[in-house]
Order: sequence, then C-alpha cells, then structure tokens
Amino acid sequence: MSTVQTPMKPASPSRYLPRRKISQGAIFVFLAAITAVMLYPFYFMLKYSFMSSNQYLAKGGFSTASWSRLFAAIPAWREMENSALIAVGAIAIIVVASSMAGFSFAKIHFRFQGVVFLGIIGCMMIPVQSIIIPEYVNLAHVGLINTYLSAILVYGALGTPFATFLMTVYFRGLPDEVIEAGLCDGLGYGQVFFRIALAMARPAIVTVVVLQFIQIWDDLLVGLLFLQKPGNRTITVGLGVLSSGRVVSIPVLMAGALLSALPAIVVYLLFQRHLRAGLTLGVSK
Repeated sequence: MSTVQTPMKPASPSRYLPRRKISQGAIFVFLAAITAVMLYPFYFMLKYSFMSSNQYLAKGGFSTASWSRLFAAIPAWREMENSALIAVGAIAIIVVASSMAGFSFAKIHFRFQGVVFLGIIGCMMIPVQSIIIPEYVNLAHVGLINTYLSAILVYGALGTPFATFLMTVYFRGLPDEVIEAGLCDGLGYGQVFFRIALAMARPAIVTVVVLQFIQIWDDLLVGLLFLQKPGNRTITVGLGVLSSGRVVSIPVLMAGALLSALPAIVVYLLFQRHLRAGLTLGVSK
C-alpha cells in the first residue's frame, strides 16, 4: 500500500528577516565604530586648536590665541600657495603624460608594448626612499634645488606610473568601435585621442587629479629635501619646521594641522562622486 507524500512548503521569507536585521545591525555598528576612529583625530585637532597653551593644560576653555601664534610663527598662507602651485604643476604633467600613455597602451599596438607597460608598473613598486637621493643629486647638478620646478618634476615622475596604469585600464574599457569609427572618418590617432577618447575619459581624469592632489598636498619628504628656503616651503614643511622647536605648543600644532588638512578634505568631498565613478568604471570595464 503506497503512501502519498505531501510536498514540503518552502520556508517563509519572514523567518529570515530577524537574521538579516541582525547582520545589518552588526555591519552598521562596525562601520560606525570605524567612522568614530577615523573622525576622532579631526575632533581632537578642532577642539584643541581653539585653546591656548594654559587652557590645554587645564583641559578646558576657548581661545583663538593658537591661530594668532600660528600665523605669527610661519607664513601659513604663503606656504599654502606654494603647495597649491606645486600640486597644480605636477598634476598637469601627470594628467598629460598618463592620459597619452594610457591611450597608447590601450588602443595602439606597437613592438614591445607589454614589456614597456610592465616596466611602468614596476616603477610603482620602487620605494620612494631608494630613488629620492639620486633625484636630488641629478637636480642639484642642473641647479634646480630650492625651486618650484624641482618639486614639480619629482612629484610628476612619482605620480605618473600609477596614473598611467589607471588610465590604461580605463581606456581599455572604451569600445573599439568608437575608435575605429573615428579612424574611418579620416581622423588620426592623435585627433581621435583629443576629440573622442579624452572627452570620454573625464571620470578617470578626475580620479587621477583627486588622488594625486591629496598625495602631493600631504607629502613631506620631497618638500623637505627640495624646498629648503623659507620662502619656497610647502605647508607640510612649515609645520615640520614649527614642530622642531625646543618648546612645542600642542594647540598651535593642532591649528596648523587642521589648516593643512582642510584643502585635501574639501577636494575629496567635492569630487567624491566622480572619484567613485572613475574607480568603478575603470575597474569594471
């Protein structure tokens, strides 16, 4: 005598809702903890930059004396202008070189293309500390030490390999049909690059600009070696000189650190959507 088996009913989706809520809650708590850890230094700088030295020792109070002392100790505005000038010059070199090289590696086939590209990728793995002294000696021989051009050239050389890799990956994602259509219309590779490819690569270019600006603005080593004159110092070098004194005022240093960090933060907040789009499109295509 055969028995009829009744089909099992699928589990109700409501049974999985508590687990999903618990996992989402755990992720939220984890991300909130990371956010608190990342934002605490900025809270520390903001709080103690508006205190005098005595108020800092007393753990309370409000004063703008540290900001006045900061601008009296170092030419902060001049140093920020120097940092901006060097960053703009270096980024211009990086964008021009990396975009042209990236298009060439992605859409133009030439002899030893893979070897040259691997060489550029290998440059990303060389520590900066191992090449900074030879760069200093080479630039000293041509009399470029303590000039803006020396820092611009060094930053441009250090940032171009990664930017070239990023631009190459992005250009490889562009449809070949678009490039071929331009060539069929009588355009050369140069015209296709300037008229078509460069306009389509705007997200990748914005990504390169933002990443390189943050890197150059926050760097200390290159500015400390190549810009030793007081009038040519960047803001990070100025803060380094300020902290090298015998008597260090923590509120003054916090005011300087906050002033130095604001431009990079503002640039990131303004272009974070374009930065995310550039990284996503460049990797996914």
